[in-house]
Amino acid sequence: MSFDMNDAEPQKSGELIPDGTFAKTTMTIRPGGIDGEGEIDRGLLRASKDPTSDVRMLDCEFTVVEGPHAKRKFWQMFTVQGGKVDESGVSIAWKISKSTFRAMIDSALGLDPQDMSEAAKQKRILRGLADLNGITFVAKIKVEASEDPRYGDQNRLDRVVLPTEKEWKLVMDGNDVPASPSRSRSATQKSAQPAWSGAAPQSGQLGQSRPAQASTAPAWGTAPAAAPKPAGPAWLNG
Repeated sequence: MSFDMNDAEPQKSGELIPDGTFAKTTMTIRPGGIDGEGEIDRGLLRASKDPTSDVRMLDCEFTVVEGPHAKRKFWQMFTVQGGKVDESGVSIAWKISKSTFRAMIDSALGLDPQDMSEAAKQKRILRGLADLNGITFVAKIKVEASEDPRYGDQNRLDRVVLPTEKEWKLVMDGNDVPASPSRSRSATQKSAQPAWSGAAPQSGQLGQSRPAQASTAPAWGTAPAAAPKPAGPAWLNG
C-alpha cells in the first residue's frame, strides 16, 4: 500500500499570531474528565497537575475564524473552582474567570456591559459552563513570553473586546484592525502568569458533554424563550 503525500497541507511555520491582534474567535472546551456542578458539565473540568490542589479548570481552545489568521489556534486554562479564596470564601481565580466569561457573552451577543435590563440579564444566564462551548466573540490576542527556556512563547487571550469599543464593530464588519501590543516584550517577560491561565495540552477531543453548536457566528440578540429553566444561551438558540 502506498501513501500519496501530495495532497497534504503544507507544514505550518509555527509563527505566533502577532501580539495585540484583534480577531473574531471561537472558544471550544476540551473536557478533562472531572464532573462540574450540574449534569450538563459532567466530565467537563480538568484537575490541576498538583494532586494536592483543589483547583478545577476549563481547558479551552481558541480558533480565529476570519481574517489573515483564520484557523490559527491557541490554548488557555481558566480556573473555575478552588485555589485562594476571598474574605467571603469565594475562589479569587473563579471571580476573574467569571468576569471574562461574562465579557465573552457581551461580545458575542453585542450587549452593552452596562445593560442590566431583564432581557440582557436573561442572555447572561447559563445552564452550565458547557454552554460556553462554541461561543464566538472578538478577542485581543497577546504573545506571552515563556519563563522556561525549554518552551517557546505562546499566544494567549489578552482580553475580550466589548461592543462599546471601536475595534469590536470593525472586526464584526470584517475589517482589518491594526495590531495594538499591550506591553513591551521585556515587561511581558517579567509579568506573572494570571491565575486563570495556564499551559494546556494541544490535543484531545470534545466528549459527549459538549453542547450543540454552530461553527459560524452566534445568533446575535436572540433571547432564550421563557421556561421554568433557562433554555440555554442565545448563541445556541439559532
